[in-house]
Amino acid sequence: MRGNPNNNDSLKNFRNFLSLVASAPEEETDFFLELLKPIRLNKGDYFISQGQIPRKFAFVHEGLFRYLYVDKTGKEFTKNFITEGKFIVSYSAMIAQKPSILYIEALEDSTILEIDYAQWLEVKKRHECWSVLLIAMLEHAFVIKEKRERDLLLLDAKERYMDFLNEFPSLENRVRQHMIASYLGISPISLSRIRKNENH
Repeated sequence: MRGNPNNNDSLKNFRNFLSLVASAPEEETDFFLELLKPIRLNKGDYFISQGQIPRKFAFVHEGLFRYLYVDKTGKEFTKNFITEGKFIVSYSAMIAQKPSILYIEALEDSTILEIDYAQWLEVKKRHECWSVLLIAMLEHAFVIKEKRERDLLLLDAKERYMDFLNEFPSLENRVRQHMIASYLGISPISLSRIRKNENH
């Protein structure tokens, strides 16, 4: 999907986001928004595939995504769920320009705002607000990574499930149970047992 930046709801919402997070001046925001491409992805589409060199990242306007790994046997491991108002990116692969080791999959029909990485590198040179935005993105990703590692090490399966419900209160009915189980590091059978006990 392509749209006029001045009339597109996705871009208007992103304008507000930039104002809040990066305190971007209006002229800088206008310039940046002209570079964004509103894209519609269908459920099951991949924003990034394993083995692909990422040359783009995006802001999720509406919809739902997951990061996942697939091993040599085809088994899936869900790393994270990405909801509206957050970025999707295979960042380490993008900055190194090496093949991504993960997939980014749309779990619902979704609308994103996509920007080319090469253009982003040029944007960063224009104003300090873009460094503020980048730092905010990286800090958010680091906090999530640190919490995820801590939870997997210190919490039992039930505690991780309850934490998932608190962190993603709207996702239990939007995501297939085997994906949630994979995210929690347990089997679907174990998840079913935990849910059954919690509902009694």
